[in-house]
Amino acid sequence: MQKRIPCTIMRGGTSRALFFRREDLPDDIQLQDRILLAALGNPDPFGRLVDGLGGPISSTNKVAIIDLRDGEPNTVDYTFCQGSHISDLIDRGGNCGNISSAVGPYAIDEGLVEIHEPETLVRVYNTNTKKYIVEHVQVEDGKAKVDGDYEIAGVSGTGARVALDFESPGGALTGKLFPTGKLQEKIDAIDVTLIDAANPFVFVRARDLGLKGTELANEVDSNAELAARLENIRAIAAVKIGLARDVAEASLKSPSIPKIAIVSPPADYKMTSGIVMNADQVDVVSRMLSMGKVHGAYPTTGAIGTAGAARVEGTIVYEMIPPDRRALPEVRIGHVSGSIGVDATITREGSEYHYVRGTTYRTARRIMDGYVYVRG
Repeated sequence: MQKRIPCTIMRGGTSRALFFRREDLPDDIQLQDRILLAALGNPDPFGRLVDGLGGPISSTNKVAIIDLRDGEPNTVDYTFCQGSHISDLIDRGGNCGNISSAVGPYAIDEGLVEIHEPETLVRVYNTNTKKYIVEHVQVEDGKAKVDGDYEIAGVSGTGARVALDFESPGGALTGKLFPTGKLQEKIDAIDVTLIDAANPFVFVRARDLGLKGTELANEVDSNAELAARLENIRAIAAVKIGLARDVAEASLKSPSIPKIAIVSPPADYKMTSGIVMNADQVDVVSRMLSMGKVHGAYPTTGAIGTAGAARVEGTIVYEMIPPDRRALPEVRIGHVSGSIGVDATITREGSEYHYVRGTTYRTARRIMDGYVYVRG
């Protein structure tokens, strides 16, 4: 017997997710997870997810659960869930910035917030990280505007721009911008920077791994030895910042957080499209991994974290940026599909750093409304 549940499919940035209203799901989290797994089609030993609405890559295997936030006008609660096609895990350990960009438009179209034209501000409280994002959403005829001239790398065509202000994103899961109190340290004989901004991240130099940093996704993903080493570094970092008790638990129960990124100085490189990105178009080159694979573009929370690290002298990311570009208002991050810019503000008092705000831009749109049928 199958049960039908109201569901919307939204694209946010370079990701896609199933959106559910909180009221349409049970209170029991374990039962919720079983429903979400069935809706996505997880797990699938064939890695295709043909029996659900998920996708075979991390960017298309996601869920957002939305609810009104009590006592706070024009504010919604948003819970992010990451699926994995190879396991029965629903990972609620962190946020997805790309999917975050679809929450404001969804809330407007669902009538959850007071609408103003031509722009509505939607406050989004991410329950995973307990942080707020203020979304500036263009509105037309009472609905979130879709058409526009803003283009983001990794998505074909253009759309209406959504501005995302990540408010005080530092310490999203650990309570500290630099969870270990260090700007650099060693893991597996490799220098790393651990930062927690919008999500926890691990940054490593490309050259320390024998890489140029401009490799395409398949060049990194096909290197089994490199993949194993990166996962070991990522898992040890998860233990260091308190997200897991040991390396095995980190790989099993926290596969998506922290994410790990390989960074290098600006350089000319060929993107997935075959077009060359020129060194003067970016301030740092990065390849961020999501669920063990190089992201096809760049996670939005990853951009917030990268830009935050770029603002602090002593981090690995700061080292990668040419000195004459370190004071520019925007940090431009080159990835396999193009670039993403972030306006990041960090203040310092003594040895303590405070990430005031990180602003970036995405597009989003509603793809489908209806019901998803789950068995059992």
